[in-house]
Amino acid sequence: MKNSIIILLVLASLAGRAQTDTGSVIVRRDPRIDLLIRKQAQINEETTRSSRRSGPGYRIQVISTTDRSKAIAAKTRIYQVYPELKPYFLYQSPYYRLKVGNFKTYAEAEDYISPLTREFPGTVFVVKDTIERDPLDGSEGMSE
Repeated sequence: MKNSIIILLVLASLAGRAQTDTGSVIVRRDPRIDLLIRKQAQINEETTRSSRRSGPGYRIQVISTTDRSKAIAAKTRIYQVYPELKPYFLYQSPYYRLKVGNFKTYAEAEDYISPLTREFPGTVFVVKDTIERDPLDGSEGMSE
């Protein structure tokens, strides 16, 4: 027990001496740290770029069915009749849904409602969705 106390006192006195030493500290920065910082900034830019390419907007839901072949036929028809509208084929059990377009406003989407209703009677309506933005366009979204 005495030995433990003596060792503890010796360590405490050494620690006190080390703290009272008035010296200066020189920090040398490794130049590779700058490279790592630039690389991380580049990675951050690339990973957030995709999130900036999407935003709130509207799409037109063309069909919602449990029959996969009907949904695929509708997608084919969209490609033929409306090549300017990008189709989005979704499966949410048990439904296959086909949505088209990337519209910034509800009014832009409404322009396509009448013609699409003639092609797909009774199943066409505008829905809020996350749309793809035009990376070259500085505005909030794009319409197709």
